[in-house]
Amino acid sequence: MNMHPKENDLSAVVEKDRVSVWHHLSQHKRYENSDPTVIIEGKGMRIWNAQGKEFLDAVSGGVWTVNVGYGRESIANAVRDQLVKMNFFAGSAGSIPGANYAAALLEKMPGLSRVYYSNSGSEANEKGFKMVRQIAHNKYGGKKYKILYRDRDYHGTTITCLSACGQPERKAQYGPYTDGFVEVPHCCEYRSQYGDVDDYGVRAANAIEEVILREGPDTIGALCLEPVTAGGGVITPPEGYWPRVQEICKKYDILLHIDEVVCGLGRTGTWFGYQQYDIKPDIVTMAKGVASGYAAISCTVTTEEVFESFKADPDDPMSYFRDISTFGGCTAGPAAALENMRIIENENLLENVTEMGEYLMERLNGLKDKHQIIGDVRGKGLFCGAELVVDRETKEPVHESVTQAVVANCLEQGVLIGATNRSLDGLNNTLCLSPALICTKADLDEIVTAIDNALTAVFG
Repeated sequence: MNMHPKENDLSAVVEKDRVSVWHHLSQHKRYENSDPTVIIEGKGMRIWNAQGKEFLDAVSGGVWTVNVGYGRESIANAVRDQLVKMNFFAGSAGSIPGANYAAALLEKMPGLSRVYYSNSGSEANEKGFKMVRQIAHNKYGGKKYKILYRDRDYHGTTITCLSACGQPERKAQYGPYTDGFVEVPHCCEYRSQYGDVDDYGVRAANAIEEVILREGPDTIGALCLEPVTAGGGVITPPEGYWPRVQEICKKYDILLHIDEVVCGLGRTGTWFGYQQYDIKPDIVTMAKGVASGYAAISCTVTTEEVFESFKADPDDPMSYFRDISTFGGCTAGPAAALENMRIIENENLLENVTEMGEYLMERLNGLKDKHQIIGDVRGKGLFCGAELVVDRETKEPVHESVTQAVVANCLEQGVLIGATNRSLDGLNNTLCLSPALICTKADLDEIVTAIDNALTAVFG
């Protein structure tokens, strides 16, 4: 890869990082003998580290966030202009960018009508859970308080969000967890729990109903699901799954909470992943791509019916939503989000996601034909995964160290890809790709070539 020329020696910065910063998702013992990665610049799909090495980023900032690419001066300018005018006031009052973005966002989300601001996906989901719990108290005498979540789904890093986490390794060692969260089975047809069935999607959805009946329908307040499971292995819903899920929620008066923290703002080729499957949610949460990482922002969006339930008894001083997010009052987030949305619209990035997503799946399936180690390829839009297995017949997963060897080899080639990581015991074997919505066929060819080379190098 090209070396990005840098005049300054940044070794002092790297050393400060090594001795001062506690990195996310990192075992720091290795930094006693080696330098941490420090990223200093980004432009489009490319990033550069402190040593000047260039990388093609196929995971949008490492965690599916930089949807419109790096170096967007118009977003930076929008944030700067807003901050010098009015940077912050608590969310008990409004702001110009907050009002404008909420209105623009709701135009993309028919059937939903209210936007509650906070500053991370975990926090957005916490707000949704709190809404469900307060509705349970105000409307159902506290009984309908349980929240269902799905095996292999992920909803955030706080203790309560981990209580709704279907990834055992992510939540391990952080218990005891918040009471009232109940797991339902996953919907990964490749790893079918029911054998070879013709209507797997319906069968997987019916498993949710079985849990509801076991727990008691009058105790279940909400079902929280990702439209496409992200860190749990990039699992797209099988045919028939979502229509049946919605039937079940309506039958038992259960709110449907869709977590769009990863899939939202264009990742799948529509504004939101749930719109790919004709889902009519009651609560939708989002973060990451809302402002493409240029400012911290998340949103919990609800129907008017959910919103109105907090106005039911104005004489009761406890009846309104008694919640606040300090940094939900920052104006930088909605200012950046407005410009982020304009870019997606003006550059026709939703259309690009659909076209490039189809091309990426075609190229990945070509790799599957070439490499027996790939057991399954799945995805939607620019959100794709390739599951690695020892044997296609038995579907025995490769050891996670082997998966990470493929990731490491790609990194050596100058291409940054992802993989399931500290998520599922014995199933951290899926390569994950989520390039920015601006990617071209040339970018995808470079990514796939790197994976091809890596699979050849690691497996022969």
